[in-house]
Amino acid sequence: QLVESGGRLVQAGDSLRLSCVASGLPFSTFVMGWFRQAPGKEREFVAAISWRGDNAVYANSVKGRFTISRENAETTVYLQMNSLKPEDTAVYYCGAKVLPISTRPRDYDYWGQGTLVTVSS
Repeated sequence: QLVESGGRLVQAGDSLRLSCVASGLPFSTFVMGWFRQAPGKEREFVAAISWRGDNAVYANSVKGRFTISRENAETTVYLQMNSLKPEDTAVYYCGAKVLPISTRPRDYDYWGQGTLVTVSS
């Protein structure tokens, strides 16, 4: 089970940190990813991190603004989001899969219910 939290209404330029807590799966061996889905759009890749946390990949749209990290002892993955823009508004989901890292939603085996981030201009 994956449970996201931290989403809320913020203003453009603000920062926000999302959390995703995992239970019932071998978290420390899984690749963790963040995805987002805006109304009327498909789910898109945001960031992913290897099981050891030593390799991370980002979508070009968030590179330099967002940072993914994980704390295996707490079975938690984070998404630090800085310099938020209105186009970052979406429901953010975390996903889990075994190696290798992937940017495709269909490759992920486990999903949370999502947390809504709204960025006002």
